[in-house]
Amino acid sequence: MDSIRQQKVARLLQKEIGNLFQKELKHLCQGQMVTVTVVSITPDFSFARVYVSVFPTKEPQQFIEQFNDQIQEIKRILFRRIRNDLRVMPDLMFIHDDSLDHAERIETLLN
Repeated sequence: MDSIRQQKVARLLQKEIGNLFQKELKHLCQGQMVTVTVVSITPDFSFARVYVSVFPTKEPQQFIEQFNDQIQEIKRILFRRIRNDLRVMPDLMFIHDDSLDHAERIETLLN
């Protein structure tokens, strides 16, 4: 169970990373729609898992690897935006969120 502070920090990271992909990091998205679906942060605020959905693409893992390769640039830009809210920038790791693919598979099986 996440504390209220963890939920607030996770929501802040989700919002700001989403804004970065829309405005400052368009070159990483390559014209694809990138959505930050969930952010999960550890209780000590040192590590955050960022679940990302990429649409439309056949190889979303390629984008996730690219995001993880550029993690230092993303953290630097992100910390400039949230430095007044957090003392220490948590380490980030991007993970592909396949819940939409899973839901689509279930729907096709039901039909």
